[in-house]
Order: sequence, then C-alpha cells, then structure tokens
Amino acid sequence: MSEKHRGSGRAGAAGEGRARARVGGSGAGMRDAQMDLVTAALIGLAVGVSATLLLRRGPRGVRPIGPVVCAAARAGQRGARWVRDRGEDAWDRVPHDEIADQVQDYARSARKAIDRAVHDELRTLRRALRAQARRVAR
Repeated sequence: MSEKHRGSGRAGAAGEGRARARVGGSGAGMRDAQMDLVTAALIGLAVGVSATLLLRRGPRGVRPIGPVVCAAARAGQRGARWVRDRGEDAWDRVPHDEIADQVQDYARSARKAIDRAVHDELRTLRRALRAQARRVAR
C-alpha cells in the first residue's frame, strides 16, 4: 500500500487501535462470535441434509416422507369427518335469526352514519361555494 493510502504515521496507528478496540476488544468475544457462526452453519447443514434425505426419491422411486404424508392425510380426513358429524349439531344451535337481525341493525346504523356524514359535507361545501362566490362578486 502506498504512504498516501496508509495514513500518516502515528495518528493512523492510533485510529486503527481504537477501531480494533471497538470491534472486538477481547479475544474471548471474537471466539464466541465465531463459535456462534460455526454453530449456525452446522445447524443449517443438518437441516438441509435432513430435508434432502426426506424429500429425495429412494431406489424404489418412493420418497421416504411419503408414508408420513399419507398418514397425515388419513388423519385429516378422519378429523374432517368428525367435525362434519359434530358440526351439524353445533350449526343447529347457532341463533341465525338473531345474527341476521344484528347484522341488519349494524348495516342500517352504518348507512345512517354515512348519510349524515355526506349530508354534513355537502352542506359545508355549499357554504364554502357561496362564500367563494361572494368574494368573487366583490
């Protein structure tokens, strides 16, 4: 490196020392950070290898995870059947009329609030328009 890029003597060296002190300080902190990085890399490697082994096709053309997926699908179908059988009873207990009335009340009150807001806004705009017309007419 040329002298121009290195800095000037002692001031550059002092600045480098401060930068090193800020970055790591002790060797133990740096070792901990490196160990964390190595641990994360090893965990990522283990997850990647596991996923590859589960999702690859074996010598017979079957994926090792296939039986697990089939078992999960069967369990899901059984669960869906169970919910369907018990869901009909629960659906019969739902107060449909009360819900419909409440939703209609909400819609009605929302419609009224919107109508009031639009009416107030139109009134304000009309007043502003009249005031502007008076100012222009002068």
